Amino acid sequence: MDGNLAKAAAPSLLPRRARAGSKRDFGRLLIAGGCVGCSGAPTLASRAAVRGGAGLVHLAVPASIYAVAAVKNDEAMVHPLESGADGGLAPGAAEELGRLAAHCDVLAIGPGLGRGEGALEAVRLALRSRAQLVLDADALWALGRLGLDALADTAKPAVLTPHEGEFTRSLGGSLAPGREEAARRFAVERRCILALKGAGTVVAFPDGKIYVNQSGNPGLARGGSGAALTGLAGAMLCQFGPEKAVPLAVYLHGLAGDIAAAELGEYGMTVTDAIERLPRAMMLITEE
Repeated sequence: MDGNLAKAAAPSLLPRRARAGSKRDFGRLLIAGGCVGCSGAPTLASRAAVRGGAGLVHLAVPASIYAVAAVKNDEAMVHPLESGADGGLAPGAAEELGRLAAHCDVLAIGPGLGRGEGALEAVRLALRSRAQLVLDADALWALGRLGLDALADTAKPAVLTPHEGEFTRSLGGSLAPGREEAARRFAVERRCILALKGAGTVVAFPDGKIYVNQSGNPGLARGGSGAALTGLAGAMLCQFGPEKAVPLAVYLHGLAGDIAAAELGEYGMTVTDAIERLPRAMMLITEE
């Protein structure tokens, strides 16, 4: 089975790790998200990030769901932030989030974040962070509310991971030119890295280059799959430059899903099943 799955072209091989490497050599990732009713998404992101090899994974969630998140996460360090009456982040939580982000290489924000004023403030702060930024889910909604012009001021081109609905509704994109050209135009015009999710996820870069993914299957079309990709992308960005990290995360996410589907079927597999198979996916494309 593994030999057939490996035939799909990966964007690049994973290098062997240095024998003397330490956790600090593989980056610090901060994931921010979650609210009452959406405690699963940030945990799926953090679990994928841990499996993806980030040296240190921090998870910032509203205090309203801290106890739940802390129980679910053994290997990610969970931080409670001030929560509001809606069970999401309070507007004042952005300050503490900024302090945490200042010590991290990558900030991934959005899974289960909610759509309150606190979420808007957190994304507004994230856009001013010096860390490499990954925006997903509710953070894309917040970006649409704050204005896409904010992308021009990010320290590094931000990584956006919308599905087609988020691309058109939250980001104001148009699919009329076709998925590939639409993604390319948006990335160039907005100086960002766009992963337009779906069958044949398109990764587009500000210089006009695109990568069309060939791994994955309909078994990944379920809630939480995008959160897992966000965490995995954050982990890869801790270890590699964006040109390698983002296509590689998309490919490995799909490949792990292909392994899960081959074992469990597309109907019965879960996002957790795919996350648990990330190590096998990575082994398939690690340099000999």
